[in-house]
Amino acid sequence: MDEKLLVGTRIRELRTQRGLSLRALAGLSNLSTNAISLIERGGNSPTVSSLHSLANALAVPVTAFFERQHGGHVVHLKRNARPTSETAGVRMENLGSGLPSQQIEPFLMTIEPGGSSTNSQITHSGEELVYVMQGKLRCLINEQEYLLDKGDSLLFLASQPHIYRNQTTKPAQVLIVFQPMVGQVMAHQHYVE
Repeated sequence: MDEKLLVGTRIRELRTQRGLSLRALAGLSNLSTNAISLIERGGNSPTVSSLHSLANALAVPVTAFFERQHGGHVVHLKRNARPTSETAGVRMENLGSGLPSQQIEPFLMTIEPGGSSTNSQITHSGEELVYVMQGKLRCLINEQEYLLDKGDSLLFLASQPHIYRNQTTKPAQVLIVFQPMVGQVMAHQHYVE
């Protein structure tokens, strides 16, 4: 199944499971009814921000939109089978979701030259780990700037406003691991708008 369609289908399933109309979900997520309808039909790739808004509105982690049903206590994803979301200059690949009571959300984020993780600084519950695998990244966390080279990492409380930018001429590839606070909605939804 096409990844856009998978994400859209999962959003529709979660919406209908909760007895929400498109209009009700639009009100909860601050997205338009038309935008949600397009996403659900696979006609539009949701942005990182939109995914976060929808996940918050549906009270699920962002990874819930990418999940295929896995049984047991192991999730094995082949490189070419990762659920992926792409928006202007950013590609997010889900590195694993579907464990019962899963506590972390691992993603591979590729930010193209001139791109940024989101349109504006975001906040969410929990903690966030950023590890630069390739390229360079400028991270702004609570008005403090951090320049990360390949092999550098940051660990921080995600309740602080933050954004990642690639201001180089080469793509930056970053491992991001979210861990929400106990009982909170998973965090990756803030990046998949």
